Amino acid sequence: MLADTTSDAGAGAGLLLWYIVLYFIGALAFYGIFKKANKTPWAAFVPFYNFYILLEVVGRPGWWLILYFIPIVNLVIFIIVMIDLAKSFGKGGGYAVGLIFLFWIFAMILGFGSAQYRGPSVGGAVVAAPPPPPPLTP
Repeated sequence: MLADTTSDAGAGAGLLLWYIVLYFIGALAFYGIFKKANKTPWAAFVPFYNFYILLEVVGRPGWWLILYFIPIVNLVIFIIVMIDLAKSFGKGGGYAVGLIFLFWIFAMILGFGSAQYRGPSVGGAVVAAPPPPPPLTP
């Protein structure tokens, strides 16, 4: 007896559509992040190049892109980059955990919310907020 391949094809097409939607949402979040970081926003929609630009945004070397292709190591690199991304926008460890586990939501908040890019976070290079102006004296 022959197996029913039409349901398998439909499931595969549905899964592909789901991956495309998730990729587009992530790319849209990168678009906002790259725009705030004064990088080319269109790069958010180019596969692999968007991760290269993300590494520039957080201040990591570009060769780290190769590490995304190594199993298990890619998870560690992803966590490190998300922590650096949170720091680059002046957010703390809790926000980094949000980026790690709910990337699409927290990245959209970074890209289109009120968060300001403060510079690459690696090596203590985060640019601090400017000090408040001195009080006016009469």
